Amino acid sequence: MQVPPNCDLTLGMMCLDKATPGRCVWRMCADERFANPAGIMQGGLLGAFADSSMGAAAVTSVQGRRVFASNAEMKISFLRPVPPGAELTCTAEVVSSGRRLAFVEASITATVTGSDEPQLVARASSTYVFTDRE
Repeated sequence: MQVPPNCDLTLGMMCLDKATPGRCVWRMCADERFANPAGIMQGGLLGAFADSSMGAAAVTSVQGRRVFASNAEMKISFLRPVPPGAELTCTAEVVSSGRRLAFVEASITATVTGSDEPQLVARASSTYVFTDRE
C-alpha cells in the first residue's frame, strides 16, 4: 500500500494532526489548476479532499487492527465558493464506529489571502466499510 496515496499527492494534501484516534486535520491549497470555468474550486476536488480526510479518520479510529476503509456512500454540501489561492483545512471526526462500519463527518474551512478568519465552505458525511488487511 502506498502512503501517502497518489490522490493525496495530486491534491497537495498534508496531515496536520492525527494524534487523537478517529480525528484528523488536513491542509491543502486551492490551486488554480483546480478551478472550474467560473474561476472557483471545482466541487469534486473538495469532495476528494473530504473523502481522503474522513477515510484517514476512520482508519485511525480502529485500535489494534490493520484495516482498509472503503467509502460506501458520501454526502457533501457546498456552503460558499472557494477562490484559487485559498488555504483549505479539513477536520474529520468519527461520529460512530463498530467492527465493520464507521460514520464520519468533516468540515472544510478556507482562509483567503488578506483575511485571518477561516470561513466554513463545505460539510461532508460518509459511511466507511472496514476490511481487515493482512
